[in-house]
This record gives sequence, structure tokens and C-alpha cells, in this order.
Amino acid sequence: MTNHNTPTYHKNYNFSLQIVFTLILIVCSLLYLTIPTYGQIEYPFEVARPHYVGARALAMGNAFTAVADDATSGFWNPAGLIQWEGVKLFGVTKLHDRHFYRFDPKGIGFSWRGTSLYWGNKIAIDVPSGVPDFNYYSIARKLGPYLAAGGSLKFKRRHPSDYYQFFGYHTSYDLGLLFKPRPELKFGCLLQNLEGSSIQWVTLGSAYIYSSYLFSADIAISTEDAEIEYYLGVEYSPYSFFSVRVGSSNGDITGGFGIRIIDVYLHYARIYEPRFVSHYISAEIHF
Repeated sequence: MTNHNTPTYHKNYNFSLQIVFTLILIVCSLLYLTIPTYGQIEYPFEVARPHYVGARALAMGNAFTAVADDATSGFWNPAGLIQWEGVKLFGVTKLHDRHFYRFDPKGIGFSWRGTSLYWGNKIAIDVPSGVPDFNYYSIARKLGPYLAAGGSLKFKRRHPSDYYQFFGYHTSYDLGLLFKPRPELKFGCLLQNLEGSSIQWVTLGSAYIYSSYLFSADIAISTEDAEIEYYLGVEYSPYSFFSVRVGSSNGDITGGFGIRIIDVYLHYARIYEPRFVSHYISAEIHF
């Protein structure tokens, strides 16, 4: 029997691929044409703050407090861990100019019936402070149909060391909340302790889904009179297997894209840092 729909199927498939490649080309062109700013080199990952973890979040300008729905949630907002069930694990690596510094976070989370557990590690090598290395241990609980809460203990580890450090010599913590009053709307809050017992940073975030678009915005407020930081991101998903992302991380342009192959997610991000540009790629697997 002749299938009269086959030519139409191939035509639509080829058209979809053309759109995907066109979007990738547009995003990459805009990113490569933008000139990075120059200034004093400071890396957000040199303290136990969640920036730079996950190519998806990076591409969305670090506006991820209210999104927090992938395997990097333990860093961005531990309350977001309850948004999925099963096991998720991820790894991130900096691809280009690794002679400036190397940064390779990873993590794994398990969520079941509204309770989640998480372990994550972020480590940077060859940066001015030496070796910033933090282990995160997180737990989250769904408190009802609209609210979830979570917390993380963060342990900075010593270097050099001749044994594996499950914990470390410096302990701090994060507290997170996630409020979802409507399926398309979420609000997030992250309270960050970096030293002592008090909160040094309060990050408020929102995320809104409209059709194939995800819009997110974060504002980070210091309790110690540091400058307010602003983060904006947009994710466009024309197909279930492909997304394009752009953002502004406290004034610096970011962008990238993601591809899903069954239960494997591959993400790419290009960001601007003082004096150079960095490329990140991450892989995430769901079980």
C-alpha cells in the first residue's frame, strides 16, 4: 500500500531541521559579534555562590532561581529538586581557553513522592584564589500543591589533600523556596550564607511560560551593601528536542542552545567574562 503522507512528512521534517539550524546560526552570530568588556578579573565561583553551574542556566543569563527544574537545582535553588521524580545526573565542562582556568561541576539528585536528596560538587583550578572546591548536600520537601522548601549545606574542601574529602573545613548553607501558584508561573527565593551564621545574599526570581517561551528574571540583593545584581533569560523551544537561549548576566550577554536525545540533554553556552569569552557544554541524564 502506498503511503501518500510520506512526502509531506519528509518535507515537514526537513523544514524543521532548517529552522533549528537557522536559530543556532543566528544565536552564535550574535554572540560572536559582541565584544567582551575588560576589567578586573573576578570569578563568581571563587565563593560558594551558584553562578556558572550548568550550561543551560549560563545561557539564560544565570536567571535560574525560579526555573531550577534540572539536575543543577541543588546549586540554584534546592527547593526546585521536587519538580521531577527519579534520578538526574549532570556534568559540565569549560571547553575553550582552559589555560585561563578549568571549571568542571557535577551532581546527582534523587526525588520521590515530594522528597528529594542531592549531592553536587563544583571545583575550579588555576584561578587566583587557588582551588575553589565546594561539596553541596541538599534536601527538599514539597509542602503542598503550590509550595516547596529546600536547604543545602556547602563544604569548602582543602587543597592539596591526599584523601577524598566528603565534607571540608568551611561550612555554609543555602535555604530555598519555590512557589508555583499557576502551571505557567513560578517564584523562587534563595537565601545564601557564605560565612559566619547570617545571610549575605537574597536572590528573588520569577519564571513565566508563554507558548514555547520561558522567561526568567532574578535579582540578587546583598545584606552587606554590595551592588545589586540583575539576571534575565529567555528560552525558546520550538520543538520538544531543541531549545535556543539568550540572556543578560548582570549586564553581560549570554546565549546558547540545547538538544534532547531521548533522556539525554546536551546544552551549550557562550558567555563573556573579563578579558575573554568562555564556552561551556553540559550533559544531563534522566532515569
